[in-house]
Amino acid sequence: MKTFQLNAEPRTNLGKKAAKAIRKENKIPVVLNGGKLIQFEKNENGEWVYNGKLEAGQKAIMTTKEGKGVIATDLVVSQADVRKLIYTPEIYVIELNIAGVACKAVLKDIQFHPLTDAILHIDLLQVYEEKPVVMEVPVKLEGFAVGVKAGGKLYLNLKKVKVKGLYNNIPERLVVNVEDVNIGQSIKVGALKFDDYELVSAKDLVIAGVRATRGSQAKAKAEE
Repeated sequence: MKTFQLNAEPRTNLGKKAAKAIRKENKIPVVLNGGKLIQFEKNENGEWVYNGKLEAGQKAIMTTKEGKGVIATDLVVSQADVRKLIYTPEIYVIELNIAGVACKAVLKDIQFHPLTDAILHIDLLQVYEEKPVVMEVPVKLEGFAVGVKAGGKLYLNLKKVKVKGLYNNIPERLVVNVEDVNIGQSIKVGALKFDDYELVSAKDLVIAGVRATRGSQAKAKAEE
């Protein structure tokens, strides 16, 4: 899977009013889910710092000069920095940098404005080498279906499928071979099996199939 570099800052002010102010600065509120907590502090220059060693699976609690704790899972990123992450069919492992501390994450959810489609909020999920994760993976069809050769029409019903596995085993695209699909037949989620990951979308969902056309129906009648 491809990687995406992203810098983030701790979000010190929470609530709807603060989130609105963040968006006016062309930034986006982000929540990083998963992990344990450690402590960050602000130095004399107002910068977030962590002087200890970050162990695997740990995150941070930021502490302001006033002593108020701010969970590091509340972050802020630049809109410009995430455009190529959001507006693409590709999926990525995000190499996230929070005040000099690095961790890996994947995109979990995005909240858009219902009228303008502006990005309001992003949820990320921290990932680990040994812990499975669920991601939506785009579907790619390959092969020339026998049903298409007979005059039918191939259709794609599911553009994305939920896949569960270790993040470095999850494919960039789920390749589905349709060569054996005849007219009136389809491929469902439950029919596909893989060694390094599993599909967790509903098993009865149709991924792709071949429909009859007027031409194929006329041909079938002529052959009767």
